[in-house]
Amino acid sequence: MIGIAGGSGSGKSTVAKNVAELLTTSSVVFIDMDAYYKNFSSLSLDHRRRLNWDHPDAFDYDLLYEHLNALAARKSIEKPEYDFVTHLRKRERTHVEAADVVVIDGILLFVDERIRELCDVKVFVDADADIRLIRRIERDTHARGRPLDDVIEQYLSTVQPMHLQFVEPSKRYADVIVPRGGHNTVAIEMIVAKIQRRLARGSSGGEARHTPSAQRPAPPART
Repeated sequence: MIGIAGGSGSGKSTVAKNVAELLTTSSVVFIDMDAYYKNFSSLSLDHRRRLNWDHPDAFDYDLLYEHLNALAARKSIEKPEYDFVTHLRKRERTHVEAADVVVIDGILLFVDERIRELCDVKVFVDADADIRLIRRIERDTHARGRPLDDVIEQYLSTVQPMHLQFVEPSKRYADVIVPRGGHNTVAIEMIVAKIQRRLARGSSGGEARHTPSAQRPAPPART
């Protein structure tokens, strides 16, 4: 189970997908933490727009933990899908089969201790704040149809403060820190090589699944 965290617009989804694409000899599933936003269906659309979506309380960690545990036990799940225009979960869900490797990414992935302990490899994707802001503006205005003023206002009021309060401090839990995001091919190849070694040892019976809480965490490797 590979956890990939980092700030909004850091390139973590690109890293996750590039890692998954290079693992050609193993079955891989990709889980986006954004699908696990809580469903505030009782609130009006205007109220939902004003919620702090960059705070840990916005995520359904219980459901995420339940689903990751199921995948770790080689069971399939019904992953929720989220509509970023209405700020609600969609009615349809996505069936996800178990696989050799589960890659999950999210800005606040390492905030919850239960999720951290499920991750065999924890990666933090680093990028300069101005790069992250530009990427977020491009994504939210084009892919999610949000006005530029709203994107900037949200960034200044919640995204940036929550990044400093929660996302950046979670970097200390990472095993690997990747600068330059999805463009860092050397770091991605190193991560893939590490995963392949773990898979090889696991398939030969030479390595049992570890329990991170019982170990002293090693200093993160900066690539």
